[in-house]
Amino acid sequence: MDSFPAFFPLAGRKVVIAGSGEAAEAKARLFEGSPATLVRLDGHAAYLPGSYSGAAFAFIASPDEVFVQAAAGAARAARVLVNVVDRPELCDFNTPAVIDRGQVVAAVGTGGGAPVLATMLRNDIEAQVPEGTGRVAALLAKFQSEVRKTLPALHERRAFLRDAVMGEAAVAARAGDMDRAGQLFREALAKGGARKGVVRFIAGKGPADLLTLRALRALGAADVLVIDADVEPEVLKMARRDAERLDPEGADAEHLIQLAREGRQIVRLITHPVDPALVHALTQAEVAVEVIPVAT
Repeated sequence: MDSFPAFFPLAGRKVVIAGSGEAAEAKARLFEGSPATLVRLDGHAAYLPGSYSGAAFAFIASPDEVFVQAAAGAARAARVLVNVVDRPELCDFNTPAVIDRGQVVAAVGTGGGAPVLATMLRNDIEAQVPEGTGRVAALLAKFQSEVRKTLPALHERRAFLRDAVMGEAAVAARAGDMDRAGQLFREALAKGGARKGVVRFIAGKGPADLLTLRALRALGAADVLVIDADVEPEVLKMARRDAERLDPEGADAEHLIQLAREGRQIVRLITHPVDPALVHALTQAEVAVEVIPVAT
């Protein structure tokens, strides 16, 4: 890792942009809707260290080399971190390509050396992160204390939260109905984190970029993986690393039913058509079954 990513809280913070033109405007747009106080500087004020006092960081954007050097020097004299647009050799930090979903923020950086690549990767990630994801994070944050109190054991709490981000409360939050989301979340928590087991069938014959968002979430929430021998390695990488892994021969219907009744989330990664006899046996035992198709 050549550079360390970090997130700066913006509430009550001051951000300075020195300079003018499209590059400066682009940096200003990054902070639209944020709780930061944005200060714009141009001319002589940009040369004064006092103009940067108390700022979390400063962006310098100008084609004028004299302006750039003087403004950067003034900001550093005020002990402020500096980013000079399109001049990575003059930067204390680089600006990543940002995916903004409110309380959920993702960023892709290339050390300032390949911003076009960072933008392309951001677009790929952005397609996998729905607009309402930030509202799900806000929902979990709202109930954080209650969840800790109700489920003091770490493994139980993590299991409950993994289920919650795929459950009805999260669906309501993504749709913008936060009152309904809160009601559903409370109902789930009132059950003491009791889990309903489920078996999900997912096509494991790549490429991995054909996995739907629902399939990715299922892989991330799985407690148990039952994996065909020829499953695509790139697909398998999307699953939880700490999930229990079983060979198909050791995971017959009886075993899967037992695991589901224990509340386990099971993903069956297959490279052949779903076995209707297995699905029938699971449903007869009142085990929830879901077949998740690949994207088309």
